[in-house]
Parts: sequence; structure tokens; C-alpha cells
Amino acid sequence: MPRYALQVEYHGAPFVGWQRQRAQTSVQGQIEAALAKLEPGPHTIAAAGRTDAGVHAWGQVAHCDLLKDWEPSRLAGALNFHLKPDPIAIVACAQVEGDWHARFSALERAYEFRLLMRRPPATHDAGLVWQISHQLDVAAMQEGARHLVGHHDFTTFRSTLCQSQSPVKTLDELSIKQIAGPSGPEVRFSLRARSFLHNQVRSFVGSLVQVGSGVWQPDDVKYALEARTRSACGPVSPPHGLYLAAVTYPKDIFSA
Repeated sequence: MPRYALQVEYHGAPFVGWQRQRAQTSVQGQIEAALAKLEPGPHTIAAAGRTDAGVHAWGQVAHCDLLKDWEPSRLAGALNFHLKPDPIAIVACAQVEGDWHARFSALERAYEFRLLMRRPPATHDAGLVWQISHQLDVAAMQEGARHLVGHHDFTTFRSTLCQSQSPVKTLDELSIKQIAGPSGPEVRFSLRARSFLHNQVRSFVGSLVQVGSGVWQPDDVKYALEARTRSACGPVSPPHGLYLAAVTYPKDIFSA
């Protein structure tokens, strides 16, 4: 059976998350339903990572196995037709080897978090950013973030529902910068790691906003990390500012 890799973009607001759930609308479930309109099912697709309810994606990657030998661009077009009107798009498609796996072949995942700093309600970016009404000290947040980069026990910054066997992960990047966004000044958080714990990114962001707001000092991030208890974490940020931005593989499968 030919295997196809799909690069998927979606607006997370209407969905309970990526993962299929009974009697609820998920991104995975909608793509599998679209596949069933192309070939008899059932279909089960695998993704590079599961995103929670309300989380968006620019560069999610999934794979599916089909009976027919599809030309990749035609498969993407057919899926996009059947995905309407859901805010899901197959932005790239490629045929891959039968042992290629969207999750297990991945080398790294990258996330972005958008935070808008302005008082008036967001209109065009409503549901796409976390909005706060005050300015943040970005330099202090950058100083606090340095404590999190590297190989650590991230117990403090993972959900109590996390199913990962170990809280020990290596965070390759956590960079923070202020930019002039389309709706006003934004703080952008960029994170890279081979894998992440459940709610790890949102826990980082919420704690670092405590630093930027002057509630915490930058070194309080270090103390929270070393505490290795969930109670030491700051408030968890809302999901709608978070994006799965990209997944890296040994070979750029969508460039051919």
C-alpha cells in the first residue's frame, strides 16, 4: 500500500484537538472522514504530535496508507475539497517509503506562541493570540528562559495528565522576541525540541509571563524548575496562542 505524508494546517478553535474522540470533532477525525470519501475505510492516520483543543498548526505532519497510487498534488486537492468547510488544509503531500512514520521518523518539533499586548479587543487576531492588556519586560523573560534550555527534569512544567514515561527532556531552543504584529506589539516565543511533554510549552509561557509582568524574578524560573513539582509552575497560558509550526525529518520530504 502506498504511504503518503501530509503537511497539515488548521485553526484549532472548532476542534477538541488533533486526536480522534468519540462523538466529538477532531482534526484527525475530519481528515480520516475525508479519506473515506476517496477510498473505502476505515482509515487511521498518524501524526507527528497531538495538539490540544484550541491549539493551531502551520506545519503538522501526518501519514496515511491508501490502496490507490495517487499523484500527491491530486490527493492533496481531493482531500481539501472534502475537508470543506472545516478550517483544515493539506498544504503539501508526498509519497514516502512504507517504513516512514510521521511521529517516529521525526527529529525535532518546533512550536510558536503568539502573545498580543494591547488594551482594545483583538478583532482580526481574535482566537489566534493570547491577549494581555499590559506591556511585558521581554529582557527579563529572556533571562528567565535561559534556565529552561538544555537537558532537565521538567516535572514542574508538565500536566499531571501527561502520559510520557519520563519528565526528562532536552529543550534545544526557547527564544523570545518582541515584534510589530499586524494587530499591535506581539511577543513571540519560539521553541524547538525532539519531543515535548503535555502542556510543557503553555506552562513555560505562562510562567515566563509572570516574569515579564514583574510577579516573578528571572531566577524564580530556575527555582521552579528545580522544585520538580507541578505546584511550582506559574499559570498555564491559554491554548489559542500556540501553533505547531514545523516538524523536521532526516530528509525534507516535501521539497521534491
